[in-house]
Amino acid sequence: MARTTSAAELTATDREFLATPRLGYLTVAGGTGIPEPRPVWFGITDDGEVELFSLAGSPKVRRLRADPRASLVAGNVVGEEEYWVAVSGGVTLEAEGGRELASRLGARYWDLDDPEKAAALDGMLAADLVRIVIRPERVSRYAG
Repeated sequence: MARTTSAAELTATDREFLATPRLGYLTVAGGTGIPEPRPVWFGITDDGEVELFSLAGSPKVRRLRADPRASLVAGNVVGEEEYWVAVSGGVTLEAEGGRELASRLGARYWDLDDPEKAAALDGMLAADLVRIVIRPERVSRYAG
């Protein structure tokens, strides 16, 4: 039987699900138009926070500076049992750690033995990156 549940923190099942490389869809609060989710790489810290990186001057970072709230949802891939996790909460923007996180996530999401992927990651690492951290205030999940 399908069920949707909510809590304030990630469960062990959530963490296991989110530990596999899958795209997250980030939606930030604020702005004047319709919310526009963006696909992102992400990780989960030991404290159960969601971490991702972005260009320091990106529109999402500007919106987060004005209204530091966001949500990230990650879902199953084709062939997996139906499951998704959504994390919503306050955000901190950290000037330090963006490049290190991008490097770690690049190795998680891409085969860096591929010269094109390695060069693309090098290009990312040369940019001014910030680390975005979502502190879970609400975690929802659906299991089929």
